[in-house]
Amino acid sequence: MLNAGKIFGSYIGSLSGRSCLRGVHLKRREVYLQCFRILGVCEGADQNTVRQAYLDLVKRVHPDSGCEEASAERFQQVDEAFKTLQEKFAKGRRNIQEDEEQAMEFDIEHTAPQHRQFLSNEGIGVGTPFQRQKQYQQVRAMKAQERVLEHRIDKAAAGDSTLMSKEGNHFRKHAIKTKYGIDRVVEDLIQESMSKGDFNNLNGSGKPLSSAQSQNPYLDFTTHKLNSIMLDNGFMPEWITLSKEIRDARQQLLQKVRLERIYYGDWPLQRPDEQDAWQRFSLNLEHEVQELNKLIDKYNLIVPILKNQFFRYRLDREAPVVFKEATLKRNQQRPAVEYKAKDEQSEKPLKSLISELFARLL
Repeated sequence: MLNAGKIFGSYIGSLSGRSCLRGVHLKRREVYLQCFRILGVCEGADQNTVRQAYLDLVKRVHPDSGCEEASAERFQQVDEAFKTLQEKFAKGRRNIQEDEEQAMEFDIEHTAPQHRQFLSNEGIGVGTPFQRQKQYQQVRAMKAQERVLEHRIDKAAAGDSTLMSKEGNHFRKHAIKTKYGIDRVVEDLIQESMSKGDFNNLNGSGKPLSSAQSQNPYLDFTTHKLNSIMLDNGFMPEWITLSKEIRDARQQLLQKVRLERIYYGDWPLQRPDEQDAWQRFSLNLEHEVQELNKLIDKYNLIVPILKNQFFRYRLDREAPVVFKEATLKRNQQRPAVEYKAKDEQSEKPLKSLISELFARLL
């Protein structure tokens, strides 16, 4: 039988409140009768009638139906009652005889106390018994290791005041291992040799370490040697030189924008003359910006590290940042020399064209 105990949840709860019984015994006939009552059909209803009654009830008591009778608990009772009766009808079709007078036991619904602790393993550990036992063994091992370390430290401290001797029992006295596996006898011998000057004439003393230690252990010797030869001859990969060129070009453009910024007010520009002047300045720098973006595209294709790539340069994004710099001057008068130079440059091609036409006519 399916979990029909949920059908009698309220009934069992009332019984458990009046007595100390851990379970309730009901006859199978009473369970089926209660299922018929929940579905609202007579006791002798057939399977089609039960199914139709179940569909009608579900439409009304489902939590998402929006009806006044909607209830999750009520829907669960109806669903469990229908499943129980469906199992009864299935057994009937298979000619399985059931003893309807047989008692069925339904345990009460209770919540296990979460605050209780196990008395085994001194209350240490959480999880399954195997996990708690494993955690308890680890704690015991840690405590034992700490006690051994404390004992050895106390024993070593008691003999610190004694002088080191060269007798046969010298090593036995100083062979006390600490937690990290270092012998005191090694430290004593090193200090004694240093005081005698045995380390003064060592091979390689006072010289830098070998460059072989800086070699990548995952790189073969041939590749490492080729890279060393190219570095010694001043060769650098193309993406490194491109990176330097891009930074220099960006800095030059930024410097030009800063020099031009002093002739304008706050950003965004409001006056028409300032907008026209800035438009002419942007057109003059358009070729340089295009060349810089070509370098950036080429660099992004060959750079081996993704995070070292550059964004394409856009003057309309850099300009607001420069205009907001507080250290730059603003609203300065533009020198008239610039306009005269520009006018002279524009007049030269015109004069040369006119003189050439007159020469042809003559």
